[in-house]
Amino acid sequence: MAFGIKRHELVKWKKEIEAGKVAFLTHYWIDDRFDNMKTVTKAGASNLNQLYKWGKKYGLKKEWIHVREDGYSHYDLIGDIQLEILKAEGMEDQIDRFNLK
Repeated sequence: MAFGIKRHELVKWKKEIEAGKVAFLTHYWIDDRFDNMKTVTKAGASNLNQLYKWGKKYGLKKEWIHVREDGYSHYDLIGDIQLEILKAEGMEDQIDRFNLK
């Protein structure tokens, strides 16, 4: 279950993906499989090859991509890798907003 984001943030994420960028969206998240994780960052792109190449530089595997028919395929980033990637991508605003330090 996702919460803690505004509609305009979701729209912005989708528009960035549609524009050919790798886009980031962080939100609060509850999933029983990951009890101690409270947030997730979706790193998405419409071009799967672009997304794979982007993820490869962070050690992410192609099979971890959540492939979506609607064009908003993404990696779900949680835990240490989430923080590492947000820092590397200059997403300090999301780190601060969601207390990820």
